[in-house]
Amino acid sequence: MTPTQEKLFSMQDRTYKVFNAKLIPTVNPDKVIGVRMPQLRKLAKEMIKNDDTAHFLSELPHTYHEENVLHMLIISSTKDFEEAIKAYQTFLPYADNWAVTDCQTPTVFKKNPEKLLPFIDEWLTSSEEYTVRFAILQLMNIYLVDENFNQSILDRVCEVKSEAYYVNMMRAWFFATSLAKQYDATIAYISERKLDDWTHQKTIQKARESLRISPETKDYLKTLKKPSN
Repeated sequence: MTPTQEKLFSMQDRTYKVFNAKLIPTVNPDKVIGVRMPQLRKLAKEMIKNDDTAHFLSELPHTYHEENVLHMLIISSTKDFEEAIKAYQTFLPYADNWAVTDCQTPTVFKKNPEKLLPFIDEWLTSSEEYTVRFAILQLMNIYLVDENFNQSILDRVCEVKSEAYYVNMMRAWFFATSLAKQYDATIAYISERKLDDWTHQKTIQKARESLRISPETKDYLKTLKKPSN
């Protein structure tokens, strides 16, 4: 057992392990230790200051889910854009569930939206399900704000074609969020049914569950649902 694994097991909560394993059904439960996110964030901050962290980052693939989350938390703190891109390019193919890709949006990405877009476009065409999910998450978290937004952001996500559940769930989350933040630009994608049926329906469901969307808009979105067969 590595020193990092020993630290993780020292923080194990067996009840949480059972709970967390159910949230990430794509992961073998034996690979889930059961460490809560606040503890992982604290450990990541400690490891960033440690000279041995580079060795941990090079030990791919990791054995446990929490090691993957730690990896993402550590590289998300990278302040140099090129270094951060290199770290993500190396690690993203090893991401095997939504809880790893969704745990952090790097500050350095938020500060460099124009430089980031070409890499997002590359990740959107990846054959790796969770690399694509990570790319859409960055579009949602960084580019739906007015200073970074334009119609091409919506087109990018609309044009993603995938049979992967966790990709399409992220696409639905993206468009539901976009309805809340950029309604005028987004509503045509729903009213004109530009999305595949599953993502269309899930987008409306998530939007109607949102606290950021008015009751009147929710009623209108309900009329845009596709009838069940």
